[in-house]
Amino acid sequence: MHELTNKQFTHLKIHTQYSICEGALKTADLAKYCKTNKIRAVGLCDSNNLCGALEFSEFVAKSKTQPIIGTQINIEYQGLSGKIPLFAKDLEGYKNLIKLSSKSFLEIKDNEEPHCKIDDIESNCEGLILLTGSFDGLIGKLFFKNLTDEIIALLKKLKKTFNDNFYLEIQRHNDDGEKLFEKFLLNVSNKLELPIIATHEVFYLDKDMHEAHDAYLCVGEKTYVNVKDRRKYSDEHYLKTAEEMYKLFHDLPDAVKNNANFPFRISYRPKNSVPVLPNIQGSKVESVDNVLIKESTEGLKEKLNEYVFPYCNKEDLKKISNTYNERLKHEINIISKMKYASYFLIVSDYIKWAKKNDIPVGPGRGSGAGSLVAWALSITDIDPIKFDLIFERFLNPDRISMPDFDIDFCEEKRDRVFEYLKQKYGKGVAHIITFGKLKARMAFRDIG
Repeated sequence: MHELTNKQFTHLKIHTQYSICEGALKTADLAKYCKTNKIRAVGLCDSNNLCGALEFSEFVAKSKTQPIIGTQINIEYQGLSGKIPLFAKDLEGYKNLIKLSSKSFLEIKDNEEPHCKIDDIESNCEGLILLTGSFDGLIGKLFFKNLTDEIIALLKKLKKTFNDNFYLEIQRHNDDGEKLFEKFLLNVSNKLELPIIATHEVFYLDKDMHEAHDAYLCVGEKTYVNVKDRRKYSDEHYLKTAEEMYKLFHDLPDAVKNNANFPFRISYRPKNSVPVLPNIQGSKVESVDNVLIKESTEGLKEKLNEYVFPYCNKEDLKKISNTYNERLKHEINIISKMKYASYFLIVSDYIKWAKKNDIPVGPGRGSGAGSLVAWALSITDIDPIKFDLIFERFLNPDRISMPDFDIDFCEEKRDRVFEYLKQKYGKGVAHIITFGKLKARMAFRDIG
């Protein structure tokens, strides 16, 4: 164990805004707090997802604080479903977190809440540290159902799987039922020789945010603040100082010591990386840039012969052809220099596939409609020269973020496009998610 020269408490159970309708802590605010207070380490533990993991890791690391990445996964056991926290020790552990989080959403029926089974946890345990969770987690739910024998059997099973990567979690928020649950866990710790660790569920930064957080819970559960029979938390779920936590757990020094030593067990955090695109032609014989030149040149000829030349005077054909060809060369040069040739070809491929398979595709919108290469590759149906559209609005050497085409597919048939992409590119294909913000007017309407 590492000797601690001063009081350190690592908040492992941080619930950011990515714990939808549960966490109310913005990552940027947390990072600022960490920098101001010289926090050594802090742990992310959003519910059922890792959507905020990269943002959390980057923001917190810039504050010279060690980020610890975890998530609470809903586990189904003995007819009950409850959360169990898992933390990544290393890269393998982070990969397993991703697997479990994805599995909880992808391998369930339409009417089920996201969850995994105990067997899933056991088969993907490498590189992970498991905690037992709060009193309203899986173990807590079993306890309040008086299923103590089942709990003992489960804990023995988890101890065998995780060995020394397993802790009984002790919390003190002054919530109903917590003291009774703690007494049980301390007895189990002695009986099964399991280490205890002190944790604290953090849903917001300051104590005066309790009422706002309570209203936020109401929004998530579609109820109102004046309803008595609803989920409520005490006002202790703010980001407490190390001094407050040491005082709270003064009688359990082992629990505090295990918490303080927890960061030393973590050796990985996710970092930003450059996007890597698959090789569209599936062969190293011909470069992707040459494929782009070939397909866009051939595509432009077809477009000109069908949509432009028939409506031009013969004496203007050469001049018009030069205008289009020069624009095409200009765009290809920028696309190749920025290494986005694969992206254009990938998008072109699945749009052409969709059209061949009678799946309606929109004509194109947004800044991508300003690309002649996109028109030549049938990504859009819009001639940018005819409508005087500018390519550089979509892509230029000064752009930092990767561009993307706004593409509309028929709602009833779009799943077929997803299946095509999965069959062609494998497990690396994934949906993205868009998060909306809860503004003041909407919040007032929701909470009544």
